[in-house]
Amino acid sequence: MRKENSDFKTGFVSEAGSFIDNKDYFAYIELDDMACYVIADGIDNDQEAHSAEMIAKIVLENFIEHPTMSRRQLQHSLREAHEWLKFESRRVRLKASLLVVVTNYTKMIWASSGHVRLYHFRGGRLNQKSKDQSLSQVMADDGYLPDETVSQHEERGNLLNYMGNPDRFHPYVSPRIPLSDGDVLLLCTSGLWEQVNLPEILDALEESKEPDALTDTLEEILLSKQQRTINNYTAVAIYTDKTYKEPPKNRKKWIKRILIVMMALLLTGGGIWIYKVREATRIAEAAANMVEFERDGDEYAADGDYTKALKSYSEARNAASKVKDKVHAKLIGSKQKLARTLVDGDEYLKDGIYDKAVSSYTKALDDADHWEAFDEEDIQARIDRTTHYERVTEEIRQGDLKFQGQDYSGALVLYKKANTSAIEVSYTTAQKDLQDKMSKAQEKLDAVQTETINLQGDKLEQKGDRSFDAQDYAGAIDGYMRAQEKFQAIGKLEKVLAMERKIAKADEKLHPVVPVSAANTDNSSLGEQEISNPYEAVTEPIQQAATKQAVITTPPVVDESTQSETGGTSDGASPTSSTPDSKEEL
Repeated sequence: MRKENSDFKTGFVSEAGSFIDNKDYFAYIELDDMACYVIADGIDNDQEAHSAEMIAKIVLENFIEHPTMSRRQLQHSLREAHEWLKFESRRVRLKASLLVVVTNYTKMIWASSGHVRLYHFRGGRLNQKSKDQSLSQVMADDGYLPDETVSQHEERGNLLNYMGNPDRFHPYVSPRIPLSDGDVLLLCTSGLWEQVNLPEILDALEESKEPDALTDTLEEILLSKQQRTINNYTAVAIYTDKTYKEPPKNRKKWIKRILIVMMALLLTGGGIWIYKVREATRIAEAAANMVEFERDGDEYAADGDYTKALKSYSEARNAASKVKDKVHAKLIGSKQKLARTLVDGDEYLKDGIYDKAVSSYTKALDDADHWEAFDEEDIQARIDRTTHYERVTEEIRQGDLKFQGQDYSGALVLYKKANTSAIEVSYTTAQKDLQDKMSKAQEKLDAVQTETINLQGDKLEQKGDRSFDAQDYAGAIDGYMRAQEKFQAIGKLEKVLAMERKIAKADEKLHPVVPVSAANTDNSSLGEQEISNPYEAVTEPIQQAATKQAVITTPPVVDESTQSETGGTSDGASPTSSTPDSKEEL
């Protein structure tokens, strides 16, 4: 109800600056009755553990479990995150600054440890600002420094208190502060407030009507300084355009209720005993929940469902904290960490970040030998599967490079190899992708082959044309028929028919009409003869066509002396009746 009757807008920007990794972290959640905003700055040098993200998630999880604006509960939540960071500092000391703001949409309370800052603006002016827990801030409080020089003083990074401090831990928790319509909250890490001073923030605030516009403007101011090195920076703007209006309280009614309760407790004399009984019941329930959730987590871990195991271990650890059982809280926390590492590995595998997935699984495998619930063979199988997936992905990448280089044959070979590997390891997602890639590569390959055969057909056709022009009709027919076979293979019917017509034309030239005169020796007159079907040569072998050419084009040898003596041919025909016509036809 409170959230629906208020208007809070949030915008943020968080970048790594000149570095590869961004060790800042911001997260928030807005519930119906309360909202929590957590910003953290990792100030250690570890490249694997993300201290800022770790403590922010713990504080946010505790708030989601029990939303409250209690100063004691908020301080307890920060201390729990602090202890967890110390527990994780076995390999290297983890350190972080943190600021958390909790609001019920009417008032707010905030807590900090380190030098993450909160600016509270009202009416375009600074209403209040958090104080750093640094040596430079102490010097300013004692009057040795002007307050406006703290952001640039050389001791601004010398923190006296921070999350993960091995010596002491004293976070600051503010009282409840009323919010008004139009208030603006700015949360930022040192990467921003070291480079952007208060007057510049006020100028940006005056120009920005939305939270995203404010954070973008602050980022532009920071980058415009053109520093050689830009640290990680995060800025969060919360615009309280409308706060929730509390209904007026009936003070007399509450006073009467309090008096009645006090009288009842005095009369019974058992108020304190009631409290103790309830407290004992609560602790007993928490202890039972701790055992039950831990058992559930072990069962989920044994089944390989590490996501559910992580949730159960988190519930068990919270229950252990309620009963103040530090031993079980630490043991369950170790299981929770192991489950979280495996879940991270699964997420890296899903996102295709195989090196980080293998790193997470390997780290989990090293820690799993201490816990019977975690199956080392299952973890090793995940490592092997990730390695196989990485190999398949690499083969796909190589195939893609071949495809981009128009080496479709080489791409198809690599895709098929990758598909075989994907089938062996049941990599179904890659199989679906590879089917599409193989289909596209085959289509490209078929298109190239079709074009090649078409070019071969065109060359053979041109060869036939040259032979035809040179009156080598048998060679022309050979070229046309071979071209026809190429066009037939790729289904170009119009070219097949064109070659058919050219073959017929060449065959007409190769087998012309030859009139023949013969004597009527058998009382029958032999008329003019011709080959009536010129298309027979199309279906005959090339060798037969060449033989017919030799037979028809070679004129008969006639003995002139015999011809002169007889005055005609051997069959009695006139020598002048057919010879000129035959030569003309030939």
